[in-house]
Amino acid sequence: MPTLRHLTTDLTTALQALHDPREAEAIAGQVLEHLLHLTPLQRRMQAQEVVDETQLAELPAMQARLLRHEPLQYVLGVAHFAGLELEVTPATLIPRPETEELVELVVREQVGRAGLRVLDVGTGSGCIPLALAGRLPGCHLTAVDVSAAALAVARRNAVRYTVSVDFQQIDILAEVPVLAGALDVLVSNPPYVLENERPLMRPNVLRYEPATALFVPDHDPLRFYRRIAELGRNLLTIGGALYFEINEQFAPDTVAMLQVLGYTQTTAHADIFGKARMVRATWPGVAQARIIER
Repeated sequence: MPTLRHLTTDLTTALQALHDPREAEAIAGQVLEHLLHLTPLQRRMQAQEVVDETQLAELPAMQARLLRHEPLQYVLGVAHFAGLELEVTPATLIPRPETEELVELVVREQVGRAGLRVLDVGTGSGCIPLALAGRLPGCHLTAVDVSAAALAVARRNAVRYTVSVDFQQIDILAEVPVLAGALDVLVSNPPYVLENERPLMRPNVLRYEPATALFVPDHDPLRFYRRIAELGRNLLTIGGALYFEINEQFAPDTVAMLQVLGYTQTTAHADIFGKARMVRATWPGVAQARIIER
């Protein structure tokens, strides 16, 4: 029977057909940690131990999927985000570090405020509202998505972390969320990759992640931002905040669009690499939310 070190080496070697050695080793380590229920430290400390092959029944199929460029997170069925382990499937985007930074921006500005009403547009796996729930206790969360399959995943993630979220299936370009009151926070990581950027993207993204959650037409890159910002004028309370994750090349356009729509304190924020990947703005007017009795 093989040792854990041999298994790691063999899988790393196979994955070097697609990845550089360091990335291949990192992926191999995560696969074996997942299969054997080990932490990274445990895997290293037990490197010389023999592994019972009955624990490796899934390994060949997982290796084959990885060699077909399927993302590691889909192969494992989970992604890590802001301290959470979330279920992901090809119906949901894999949460990115940039979105964690968006969550951090919201938390920095909103922490300590009680009873916040928050809407997440294009929730996917539910990563944004679930991360905010842990950092903004007592907030009232609504999350919408056009995909029923994505919402099913988000609901399971919410159940796992016992977070109450009002999930709604709507097409934000044509419909309006139903809310129990005016919003304090409107946040979204909408589609923002241009169609002409497809050739620049890795095969694991293009083949497996949902295109409807990624791409916008080249002629209308702000389609979702404009619509959400227009809705925000009717949904946000006085002083309510709008937060977007953005395509860095359209930061000035997004800021200008928000200013034309009447938002104030409109600012682009850089990520840890110095790229403008977030925009925030304040709505100074009066909300006219569709309020219903719960």
